[in-house]
Amino acid sequence: MEQGYEAARICALNCLAAINGEAGSLDYVDRIVKVLGFVSSAEGFTEQSRVLNGASDLLVKIFGEKGRHARSAIGVNVLPVNIPVEVEMIVKLEKED
Repeated sequence: MEQGYEAARICALNCLAAINGEAGSLDYVDRIVKVLGFVSSAEGFTEQSRVLNGASDLLVKIFGEKGRHARSAIGVNVLPVNIPVEVEMIVKLEKED
């Protein structure tokens, strides 16, 4: 559980790095709309939502209320290149002209 939680947290950091690279600053994040997480799971494992809390908790810590989001946590048999967690985010940006 702890390793999965940390993996989800790292995934969220990678998403934020990509957003920062594209937008130029995380200051332009108006809100986190949705997080979709895939968790590589053994048969019978049902704690995918707790693993994905690693991403969600970080986003709320960084953005406060703007970081609260809709979420789906899905257990899968295997992920590409045997990664433990994959996270996708939909983020609303508000950029001043």
